[in-house]
Amino acid sequence: MSTLAPTLQAFFTDRLMHQRQASSHTLSSYRDTMKLLVRFAAERRKVQPVQLEISDLDSALISAFLDHREHDYGNSVRTRNTRLTAIRSLFRYAALRHPEHAEIIQRVLAIPPKRFERRLVSFLTDAEVDALLSAPDRTTWVGRRDHTLIATAVQTGLRASELIGLRTSDVHLGVGPHISCLGKGRKQRITPLTTPVVALLRNWLSEPRTQGRELVFTTRSGGMLSRDALEHRLAGCVAKAINRCPSLRGKRITLHVLRHTAAMRLLRAGIDLSIIALWLGHEQMETTQIYLHADLALKEKALARTTPVNTCPGRYRPSDRLLAFLEAL
Repeated sequence: MSTLAPTLQAFFTDRLMHQRQASSHTLSSYRDTMKLLVRFAAERRKVQPVQLEISDLDSALISAFLDHREHDYGNSVRTRNTRLTAIRSLFRYAALRHPEHAEIIQRVLAIPPKRFERRLVSFLTDAEVDALLSAPDRTTWVGRRDHTLIATAVQTGLRASELIGLRTSDVHLGVGPHISCLGKGRKQRITPLTTPVVALLRNWLSEPRTQGRELVFTTRSGGMLSRDALEHRLAGCVAKAINRCPSLRGKRITLHVLRHTAAMRLLRAGIDLSIIALWLGHEQMETTQIYLHADLALKEKALARTTPVNTCPGRYRPSDRLLAFLEAL
């Protein structure tokens, strides 16, 4: 057996599982990257995967692997950078165990992430939220579940994984109603609940088919919902809501868009970014600042405050059609 195989095994069992106590999502993401990398390297080096050495995974091969996944398999730049993050984590661990390969390891660690354009976050307006909440058929158990789930997601900003794993013991509807959850990075956080959502959750948890279950939102048989199932149910609600609110037609709405919507509602209510970061469970403030760029109304309000005296605030409108044409280029 080569030096790579035991190092790779120890990386998962010792570093990720024992030392970092990584989540199942991190483990599966890193596992998939390593499987693809090992297969690619074995094919390039003409050896069996178990015979690969650390020296076989030099910076040239790693770069070729990343380009291969991006160009031949259509991986996005974000996915490419995620795979590079996993590879870097492995090589930082290998540097402690195999200093004899320090030169190769440092060259791999020096591979920079690829830059990409950051798109503005998408979020729903109040009218679109109302239309989405009206879509589920609340005469059925599934419809009431979907209605309560969407309302909870829009108000709390919980991630899809947090909604799926939400337990009845995490929901506190007494004095100071809130939801307690273990989020990304194993960070425990508490999210307060509004009165309407408290009423919805109280009614939902008192349903005969819901009582006694460990999870708040389950399948009909009481099993855990999958992310694909959640996105499928949400897509069905969006399709129904389009008839009531046509502006939904041009938007790609996912559970993460509901999380963005919760953040934008807080921002428009004048809540400080640091509080929003705590609300959403963000590790860094820079992550929360993307919402400042997304809201044109906030920028217009800021512009109105700086308007010179005796002028009327508002957007610029060219008075001439030729100027309007040039402005639109």
